[in-house]
Amino acid sequence: MTKLRTIIRLYEDHMGLKTIAVMARTSRNTVKKYIHKWNSLKISFDDFVSKSDTELHALFCITDAPGMPNPRRDTLESLLPSISKDLGRKGMTTMQQWQKYIKEHPDGYGLTQFRISVQRYRMINNPSMRMEHKAGDKMFVDYTGDKLWIYPHGESPREVDVFVAILGCSLLTYVEAVSGQSKEDFISACENSFYFYGGVPQAVVPDNLKAAVTKASRHESILNEEFERFAEHYGVTVFPARVRKPRDKAPVENAVKLTYKDIYTRTSHLHCPDLKSLNAAILSALDLHNNNLLTNRNYSRRSYFEEIEKESLGPLNPIRYQIKKHAMATVGKDGYIRLSEDIHYYSVPHTYIGKRLKLSYSADDVHIFDGYSLVASHTRSRLQFKHTTNTDHLHPKHKAVLEWSPEVFIKEAADIHEDVERYIRKVMEKKRYVDQANKSCSGILLLARKVGAARLTAACRLAESYDRYSYNEIQDILKTKSEFVEVPEETVDIPEHENIRGKDYYK
Repeated sequence: MTKLRTIIRLYEDHMGLKTIAVMARTSRNTVKKYIHKWNSLKISFDDFVSKSDTELHALFCITDAPGMPNPRRDTLESLLPSISKDLGRKGMTTMQQWQKYIKEHPDGYGLTQFRISVQRYRMINNPSMRMEHKAGDKMFVDYTGDKLWIYPHGESPREVDVFVAILGCSLLTYVEAVSGQSKEDFISACENSFYFYGGVPQAVVPDNLKAAVTKASRHESILNEEFERFAEHYGVTVFPARVRKPRDKAPVENAVKLTYKDIYTRTSHLHCPDLKSLNAAILSALDLHNNNLLTNRNYSRRSYFEEIEKESLGPLNPIRYQIKKHAMATVGKDGYIRLSEDIHYYSVPHTYIGKRLKLSYSADDVHIFDGYSLVASHTRSRLQFKHTTNTDHLHPKHKAVLEWSPEVFIKEAADIHEDVERYIRKVMEKKRYVDQANKSCSGILLLARKVGAARLTAACRLAESYDRYSYNEIQDILKTKSEFVEVPEETVDIPEHENIRGKDYYK
């Protein structure tokens, strides 16, 4: 769904199919299918953006069918490596190559299509090709090879990595010291560079580090899932450089060298205690670097950026990106799923017991998915071996137990009769253990469903006259149907007699 969003966004930005296919790292046929489906839906782009992954999957469920065989195309593509190589010879022209091709393959492509095919092949495969960068087009990112140091108080000095970003057109540079090259550090540094520039480019060109690329490929790299989400959050395309092809990201390679010259020389001698103070020193040196006039030019990187490139950048997303991690886990018999990183348990609807679900969590929230469907959301807790519960997820029986409280029992009893309410209050007073009192009260009130409110009221009245307060007492009265036995209001006085010892005798 992330790739689908990228394709439709680029299409709405009036990109051509070929450009979309390259930037989205997919085939043009796939792009055509998605765009054809998009045009047939007749919905606005705002509606499209607001839809969830589940809704988009339902709308754009397109199965890629294998393309029809095209022998003419396959033949030309097989000849392109040798054609491109021959074009490197002095005096060789595309016209001469086409004449040779059409002589051997009379049913082949015409000159125009032949030129387009050769040009596209050479653009992709010729490593010495010079790239012209449009304003707001690409931001190149990389890490320096040499590191800087911080000197924490009372601790040993520690090396830190240095992140470098540069805009292809104005060459405005951003440099930041980070604790490492993890996914979190890399995404945070890229986000900070967007805020430094005050906007986002159309594409980010990283190296093939693991924080950005899961599996490198000459033709179509597989991106790190989290970094791809980050790019979609800010509406940029990730376009990784080829492996061992530094010319693909020549601007940032040169920026790294200039960082050594203009940044390291001004900061490496400083004994900064932490990253915050080191980055403050880097920004001061960086300001000088960006405001210096470029060689043989009458403008600086900063002035060229302000004049030409700043307005070409896309708008920043007002919401900062929250890095999310993902894990798979099975819902336990108790209806809770475990987040292993925190050893904490979160409730899910009891109908998912035994299913394997996906946890997607950030620093603040935990979202639980079944496929693309959101099952549950919780605020993240890091208390080990504890449980976070949404009572709506519980089985009705379990939910009723959790809702036990004196107030609930008294209200339910008052709805039956005031004598039942008085009896329930006495039960809670007599039982010293809260759970025992709750269980007795729950059992007594449930009897109203079996025997009716009138019989339960009479039974409570009779048990109270005996000063007996328990579930078993009420149950015995109802079993023997003795709840309507009339209780004498006054006891008969026993006449005094000399043979009657009286209660004082036994003290």
